Amino acid sequence: MSQHDAGGAATTALMDDYLSRIVGMLETIRADEASAVHRAAELIADQVARDELVYVYGPGGHSNLAAQEIFFRAGGLVHISAILDEGTLLSSGALRSMAMERTPGYATVVMRDNRIGAGDLLVLVNAYGINAALIDAAHCAKQAGATVIGVSSREHAEATAPDHPARHPSGANLHDLVDVHVDTKVPVGDAILSLDGVAENVAAVSTFVNAYVLNCIVAAATAELARRGQSPPIWRSGNAPGGDSQHATFLDRFQGRVRWL
Repeated sequence: MSQHDAGGAATTALMDDYLSRIVGMLETIRADEASAVHRAAELIADQVARDELVYVYGPGGHSNLAAQEIFFRAGGLVHISAILDEGTLLSSGALRSMAMERTPGYATVVMRDNRIGAGDLLVLVNAYGINAALIDAAHCAKQAGATVIGVSSREHAEATAPDHPARHPSGANLHDLVDVHVDTKVPVGDAILSLDGVAENVAAVSTFVNAYVLNCIVAAATAELARRGQSPPIWRSGNAPGGDSQHATFLDRFQGRVRWL
């Protein structure tokens, strides 16, 4: 076998390993978290039935991707309103993002700026479930009377030392604070592949599992609304036939209500 062929075979094996690990995690989530996904979906369905928004916030560099995953998304509910605060977005600088997600009090300002209060529903998403911004967001929302759904890894949170610099000063974990929690099973460190001659693991999984959980919740909420005889507004891809005209039917109703629309 040539060096080129050997390299290709090794790449295929690596891809197979990564794929099987991801699929295994998704299957575990399906088996263990269906009840929690259903409870979260019911809360979202209730909110949409009242024509109220569902806020989603992913304070943390790549956790922001989760909030964006179900916002203004083809096949997604129009009532989803992502909180895209610049503080922890990677587009504002990766090191800045990490510093802001570790800053106590920052997310309290974000929650108040977005007027999260009584009767609101907030979905908080974070791979690890411990950072200061995440915990402050949960505390602030709960104190204001909002209902909170958490999407994070219980294993990662419980394995993180109480004095880790990313932790909120209280040492709290997201899964202990929310009304409904869906465990994403992300292992400590996120990256899951070990390579010969490489000191650190590679290939993270949190984006996959966050997207799976959130899309399952939204799909289940939509199915619940249909069972109730309601037809919720759903985005069509703007690149699909009729997408722009379909969007126009929602804009008068939601533009101005959904902050980042």
